[in-house]
Amino acid sequence: MLTVMTSYVCPRCRIHSPADALTWCCPKCRGPWDLEFASAPVSLPSLASRRNSLWRYEEALPPMPYAPEVTLGEGRTPLVPLLEGDEGSVSAKLDFLMPTLSFKDRGAVMLAAHALRLARNGGLDRVVADSSGNAGTAVAAYGARAGLDCLVYVPEGTSPKKLEQIRAHGARVVEVPGDREATARAARAAADEPGTFYASHVHNPYFLHGTKTYVYELWEELGGRLPDTIVVPVGNGTLLLGAALALDELHRHGLTDNRPALVAVQAEAVSPLAAAFHAGADELGAPAAVRPTLAEGIAIPAPPRAHQILRAVRATGGTFLTVTEDQIRTAQRDLARRGLFVESTGVACWAAVRAAPRPGLTVVPLCGAGAKTGLAP
Repeated sequence: MLTVMTSYVCPRCRIHSPADALTWCCPKCRGPWDLEFASAPVSLPSLASRRNSLWRYEEALPPMPYAPEVTLGEGRTPLVPLLEGDEGSVSAKLDFLMPTLSFKDRGAVMLAAHALRLARNGGLDRVVADSSGNAGTAVAAYGARAGLDCLVYVPEGTSPKKLEQIRAHGARVVEVPGDREATARAARAAADEPGTFYASHVHNPYFLHGTKTYVYELWEELGGRLPDTIVVPVGNGTLLLGAALALDELHRHGLTDNRPALVAVQAEAVSPLAAAFHAGADELGAPAAVRPTLAEGIAIPAPPRAHQILRAVRATGGTFLTVTEDQIRTAQRDLARRGLFVESTGVACWAAVRAAPRPGLTVVPLCGAGAKTGLAP
């Protein structure tokens, strides 16, 4: 049963909707939902005896009665040092060591558990998702775990290895001609059909409450403290916004006394948020031409949560950095020589900080396995 404390809310219009509704966006502005529920502080000493999945932080997560049926043991990824220096150090969180080999499992398990609850309450026939590859793979895997019928929309030209992985989990794939935005439009049209749950890693806030466990794990790993800087790749901003949620909750509950800066990284070829941030804007400007980039997972020209992303980075005193295609190639090979084979999108943060680490401890995520795409040409 859903509790009365759990509901969708539009951050712009303040319109509310029950969280058991299949309405995937605000009916007034068509923007993405946030989620309102009563979270509670997590007891650090109690974590030593808890299960090894993100559900160990259940006090901080929305109520999920079927969570044990859906989990694949996601989370608890290693934190390893990459660079030690007098000015600062950099460690990497190996989120490519997830069940589907990307950080998207953090949010997908939440979407699948929520969809399973809706299906058992009646009225849900299928799950629809759209993705450049990793989110679709994660939704397909966790949908299979939950016994749900899944349909995944991907851009034409998506990595064959990612398509094979999605299909292997039993999901149907629809390849959409055009770019990532065309794919999203096609999926949203399908999501408007009756009986459809839109497992959107952008519009559905359950996904963000899964990605926030990334920061809860850092907090646990560091003994109740947080790094000085958290660097994240940003396309649609799902990891960054999840991190911002966790930072707010940990501070509000008195569980940490330091507030890390959030540093967002985009590919120079597709960097609308970086341009808006450095121009002092609160919203995106006119759409710029989209150039090809090796960082396909963050090549998003018009992220729906742009305003929230810009606000979150500014609120922590962070900034935006951009990386070139050559920097991405170099960073991928550099990590591989250190024993870490990461896909080209997932190396963007290391490319941004390895030459000039910030003071104190900086943490970067390695978000997707190199086996999904191979070495960048």
